Amino acid sequence: MALLGTMIKTLLAALLAFAALPLPAGAATFSMKRGLNLDQWVTWPAEDKWGDRQAILPYPEWRKFLKEDDLKALKDAGLDFLRMPVDPAPFLSEQTTALRDGLYASVLDSARMINRAGLKVIVDLHLIPAGGNRKIGMGQVMDDPAVFDAYAELVRNMARTLAKEDPNQVALELMNEPIVDCDANRTNVWPDRQKKLFAAARASATRLTLILTGGCYSNAESLSRIDPKTIADDNIIWTFHSYDPFLLTHQGATWAGDFIQYVTGLPYPLTAVPKAQLDMTLDTIRDRIRAEAPWARRSGLLSYLDEQVAALDTPEKLLGVMDQAFATVDAWAKANGVKPQDITLGEFGMIRKEYGNGFVMPAAYRAAYARDMIARAEAHGFSWSVWSYGGAFGIVDAFDGEKAEPDVMDMIRSLR
Repeated sequence: MALLGTMIKTLLAALLAFAALPLPAGAATFSMKRGLNLDQWVTWPAEDKWGDRQAILPYPEWRKFLKEDDLKALKDAGLDFLRMPVDPAPFLSEQTTALRDGLYASVLDSARMINRAGLKVIVDLHLIPAGGNRKIGMGQVMDDPAVFDAYAELVRNMARTLAKEDPNQVALELMNEPIVDCDANRTNVWPDRQKKLFAAARASATRLTLILTGGCYSNAESLSRIDPKTIADDNIIWTFHSYDPFLLTHQGATWAGDFIQYVTGLPYPLTAVPKAQLDMTLDTIRDRIRAEAPWARRSGLLSYLDEQVAALDTPEKLLGVMDQAFATVDAWAKANGVKPQDITLGEFGMIRKEYGNGFVMPAAYRAAYARDMIARAEAHGFSWSVWSYGGAFGIVDAFDGEKAEPDVMDMIRSLR
């Protein structure tokens, strides 16, 4: 009996020691590697048209233009998933009350259509600012508690809509690029908001992988301020976005501040052309600022241009700027035990052409930039999804039925 007692004590001690060891962290059910963002809106119907079934359905709007063969072509190009932006505004508008069930059903049909094409899908709740043809956008959701509660209910309902889908094939992103916590005097708002959205989604879908992010446009620095341990769930993928260097990726964009709209014609990298040619392009940009920018802003814009160019004018400087976001996220992941496969570069890309602007970014520059960003993501073990299928940043379609140059897609095909 003494021997038996000793054996039992030894076994119990071993079990207790094993229990004290840290268990390996789980991983998200959903996994992906290489992806593309689909379009959100193309024709932009005004909100007073959202109650018209023909205007709003099928949803999202790309369903009116893309067929299953178009999606299969993306699979054939070597992509394994699509990020599907879904504008939440119609779900929050009183105009769509009678069509609400149809909107959710149509999102589900769209996700299934992508799956049938052999691609996984992230359903991305993609808020944008209000204005013009819409009353509700990012500002209203973040600033009005009642609207935020309505948004949380939307998240709950969307999760419920997707809950029975194969969790290996479908994931849900709770909010694209939250515009909050950008002001140094107003920080730490987003973590609590995200916890509420997470709780709403998880209450409706226990198996679905949820995509979470940092505040302030989902930038890397904001993600690094998130404590992932406050959300006790392994079935999560963390996302960040990077369009660095903004000076080169957003040339001519009229909606991206009062500076970049005057900047066109810069190569990627800046050293891709002789210095004399670069100087001529910069002089043209300076002349445009002097002629078109508000008088009170000209001096500041000219100084800012010089500062930005100086930060990118050698390969080493450019490398440092582009690497910073990845280094920030990598350090955060290692400090918090987040696996690289549970991190995704949700958006990156280079503008092709602003609508109505005559300047078209040379396709070779766009392909080179995408190639360099992809190399950085994959070196860190992160998945990625380029922005976007069509529109100003389009790599397949352009505007008004035109096709984008094939260079970026050809580069993606070459990765296989």
